[in-house]
Amino acid sequence: MAVMSFGHTIPVTVPCPTIRLDLPQIDGPPLVEVWTADKPVAMRESAGCSMAMTDDVVIGSIRLDERSGVLLDATTYAGYRNLLQQLRLLGYPHLWRIWNYFPRINDDQDGLERYRRFCVGRHQALTESMTDYPTALPAATAVGTRSGPLQIVFLAGAHPATHLGNPRQLNAYEYPSDYGPRSPSFARATVTRSAHDTRLYIAGTASIVGHLSQHAGLPMEQTRETVRNLRAVFNQAKHVTGADLTEAQRQAMYKVYIRKPDSLPDIRRALHDSPLSTHHLVFLEGDLCRRELLMEIEGLISSESFPS
Repeated sequence: MAVMSFGHTIPVTVPCPTIRLDLPQIDGPPLVEVWTADKPVAMRESAGCSMAMTDDVVIGSIRLDERSGVLLDATTYAGYRNLLQQLRLLGYPHLWRIWNYFPRINDDQDGLERYRRFCVGRHQALTESMTDYPTALPAATAVGTRSGPLQIVFLAGAHPATHLGNPRQLNAYEYPSDYGPRSPSFARATVTRSAHDTRLYIAGTASIVGHLSQHAGLPMEQTRETVRNLRAVFNQAKHVTGADLTEAQRQAMYKVYIRKPDSLPDIRRALHDSPLSTHHLVFLEGDLCRRELLMEIEGLISSESFPS
């Protein structure tokens, strides 16, 4: 259905959405992320949006080149409005998971940090288009790439998912104005169910308690705090949905975004004694939504096995 690469070119031509992100792998052989389906798949290209669809789910991406003189909030707003309109028309109105990637995430643009401008544009589009905002907000990630356009990668469904908070953290959409004119619009995690499996999509999770960043300058301690947040999400998923996914941890995969590659040894040590240590881990170099954050983890846990 889709193929995603990190900092390198996809080596073959494939008849599905291909997403290349300038997020270099910090170690290990070059990997690609492949999304597959066991149902017939239809492809669609429209208005800068590439997607693959089955009867109940769609995955794809929209690329938005930034034009001179146009602020990032306006570009983001236009992209999200286009995306949400297409999803409604195609019969997949329920957002399940969103990934947002763009360069210079912490730079200033006309007096406001670019991440905060992104949040303004996203918020405007979602509040205009969602009748059930904020309860229908999905898990999401926003990471800064070294180069490239704004890329919105999305997973959406014909039926709704269950979106979760984290009791250790304030809902992102309730952050105070200290973090910008509009709060970030996402859930801490999303659960989807089908006849074949249950999946837990974990949003980008960092060393934040309540709404405050913790352990500035300490990558090992930030990692440990992040793992505590992930444990709280696992427990919340069980409490809210009744689905105990801890047994499915052997079918888990995680992306670890790291601001400075030289932090990797400390982050690895902190992860060694965590529930993540024996699962698929991909370490990527990327900038994060707050300057003081040195690492962030997102994850996907499924009751269906991943290939090794």
